[in-house]
Amino acid sequence: QVQLDESGGGSVQAGGSLTLSCAASGYTYCMAWFRQAPGKEREGVARIFTGSGSTGYADSVKGRFTISQDNAKKTLYLQMNSLKSEDTAIYYCAAHTGGGCPALQSPTFRYWGQGTQVTVSS
Repeated sequence: QVQLDESGGGSVQAGGSLTLSCAASGYTYCMAWFRQAPGKEREGVARIFTGSGSTGYADSVKGRFTISQDNAKKTLYLQMNSLKSEDTAIYYCAAHTGGGCPALQSPTFRYWGQGTQVTVSS
């Protein structure tokens, strides 16, 4: 069992930046950030393999968002720059502990955080 504890959400004006954090309680094979806006399906934002550090991003956030990790602290980060109103959503941290890593298009990660709200005003 892995507990995920997110923090760092809030309100920001368009063009601004926010950094989200997610502390994991145990071993993870890969981790990801997803988001869900009102009335929309959950969308994969970025993914990282915790061993190699290899990353992947949704086209909608490439060049603006950066996923990173501090393995010693078992903490995942999402640096969000040049925020747009369409980035407004609840952001969720997700983790998988083995047997491959789900694709961003498939929100089948085993463990999920409680979510943190990000609101971008234009």
